[in-house]
Amino acid sequence: MGTLQEKLCAPAVRPQVVSDCARLIDEEVSSKSGFSGLAIKGAFAVVKAVKHGIVPEVVDSMLPNFAEKLEPIYAAWLASPGEALPSYFQKRSGEVAEALLSITDDRSKKSQNATLRKTYEKLRPTGKSHVEQAVPRLGKLLEKHAGTR
Repeated sequence: MGTLQEKLCAPAVRPQVVSDCARLIDEEVSSKSGFSGLAIKGAFAVVKAVKHGIVPEVVDSMLPNFAEKLEPIYAAWLASPGEALPSYFQKRSGEVAEALLSITDDRSKKSQNATLRKTYEKLRPTGKSHVEQAVPRLGKLLEKHAGTR
């Protein structure tokens, strides 16, 4: 069966996972509206302007860590009967968001790029709610690539 990391980072699967995650991020950013949406879109444009292809590159480098942090939630889903993975993750969206943000928080602290670090720090206070909103799409992505029970 394997761990979530083994499934998502398998050489035959990883490029598609990275591509799908980058698309998920683009779609989530595009879906934002209002003043906070404007700030997020602006910050995302700054990040993408720093280096072409930065989003897939960062996703690829962080994928093993994301999978490791999500493993306990995924393993609990595997051990529970019946519920679909997207629904299971949705019910635990706060826990999923905290797991993922713990990685980006750490990475931001270590970043040598002041622009990226400042941009992240500016958006971080609202980050959890935005990640929680992405959890349904993330659940579907994981179901697609890690399979069902």
